[in-house]
Amino acid sequence: MATPDEVQNLRVAIVHDWLVGGGAERVVLELHRMFPEAPIYTSYCTPVWRARLDGKVVTGVLQYWPFGKLRKFIPFLRIWWFGRLNLRDYDLVISSSGAEAKGVKTQPATVHINYCHSPTHYYWMRYDEYLKQPGFGAFDWLARWGLKLLVGPLRKWDFKAAQRPNVMLANSTHIQAMIKQYYGRDSVVVHPPVAVEGFAQAQSKQKRGFVIAGRQTPYKRFDIAIEACNQLQLPLTVIGNGPDHKRLQKLAGPTITFLNDISDEQLAEQFAAAQAFIFPVVDDFGITPLESMASGTPVIAYKAGGALDYIVPGVTGEFFTEQTAESLANILQSFNPSQYQPEQLRAKASEFSSSVFIQNMQKVIDNHLQNNRK
Repeated sequence: MATPDEVQNLRVAIVHDWLVGGGAERVVLELHRMFPEAPIYTSYCTPVWRARLDGKVVTGVLQYWPFGKLRKFIPFLRIWWFGRLNLRDYDLVISSSGAEAKGVKTQPATVHINYCHSPTHYYWMRYDEYLKQPGFGAFDWLARWGLKLLVGPLRKWDFKAAQRPNVMLANSTHIQAMIKQYYGRDSVVVHPPVAVEGFAQAQSKQKRGFVIAGRQTPYKRFDIAIEACNQLQLPLTVIGNGPDHKRLQKLAGPTITFLNDISDEQLAEQFAAAQAFIFPVVDDFGITPLESMASGTPVIAYKAGGALDYIVPGVTGEFFTEQTAESLANILQSFNPSQYQPEQLRAKASEFSSSVFIQNMQKVIDNHLQNNRK
């Protein structure tokens, strides 16, 4: 392990795709806590995240109009910006990336550790989904045209960029396999931090109905949960908002309730009061299911993606094996919430806490800094 003097004298930079909110930003927050003096380079940052990161965020031209709008549409702008960063004075660069930030260039003496949230979705594993639902509203036609036209050279750049870091970290065994498939690289799994402490305080004497939460986009498959609960006339609370919200409201029957804009405390209360959290998506990792487990509530998940790393059938939840409402309904019909112990669920969730993330990251950093000195 690095000595206190070595840590104090270590010149560290953190790089991230963009800072607007979500699970990836939580990784940056914990990295900032590890290295509070390190600058955080990113293509775009909201005022909220600039404040949360204590003014350490460094942005450039893509932060400002008109580039602040165009950067979302044109990945070449982000490739250009990250490629021009001058990081030659740093001993350690940590890129947190599911897009372009991993492509920063460093000196041979610099250790570059990439925390990979996923191979870039819109080039690889979710390319077809992005063509169907680009998420740009009236400009969907332009996004589809641009992606079809440019995906070839963008994939070539993305592959080349993924070869630059000295080491790649994956946020789950699922993403570890995707890194190998698309980038041809081995990686080490370091699960992302989950704010389990706040959710562990939530208590409920009586469990009622089911719950699902998150950003409502088509690939999250909220529709499966709604249709299954419609069929069985089971109560389901749908928490969140997103581009798929209106369609989901039209699908919903009388047992479905929608909640928007609730506090973290209210979210924890909803999780604690539910019989189970439903997770029907193939996700890179999945923060909300672990928040539910931290609240003492089991998870019913589609058997794929990051959920494979924390769902233990009969202990922390159950799997359904086909991504359909019928497959989920079969599990809901036989589901018995009384067989799950809240303390066991909380104990499993604690394995993914922020403190565990920091310990695992520190081990990786120490190991590669030591190897670089040899």
